[in-house]
Amino acid sequence: MNLFRSRLFGLPALALLISATGCSSADDSASAAVPSPDAKVTKLCQNLDERLPPKVDGLDREDPEPRSTLTAGWGGPAIILRCGVERPAEMLDPKASTTEVNGVAWLVQEQDDGSYVFTTGLREAYVEVGFSEEQAAKGAGPLVDFAQPIKKAIPEGIAN
Repeated sequence: MNLFRSRLFGLPALALLISATGCSSADDSASAAVPSPDAKVTKLCQNLDERLPPKVDGLDREDPEPRSTLTAGWGGPAIILRCGVERPAEMLDPKASTTEVNGVAWLVQEQDDGSYVFTTGLREAYVEVGFSEEQAAKGAGPLVDFAQPIKKAIPEGIAN
């Protein structure tokens, strides 16, 4: 986490904090597994979907297949957001890497391929954002862009 944190927050220019990140895809069409939360969380996620920005770090919204109000995507390689995901087991680990961006707490998970998955904590629904290693090196822009919509749509609390 220290290496990632220094790349993510140690960059001097604000412009670097507003840069793209996302799950990589071999072709132009991204795909994402659609979560299956309960009705309460589904409603929270639908409220989030209505508040998500049309652009993230200058990348146009291009939702992944299959289309759902529980998933969203921007650019390519795509930044993929999934709402209503299960709580990651690592969320309970006191040694887990976490960060806070504009008032939203995130669990940080580096994947084997160098990509990253961020999952919100302390909210009534878990929201996951995934992006590639190259996009993560550019900064926290997507997390900044998602903070306001998440704070407005997903109340603070503990998801079941």
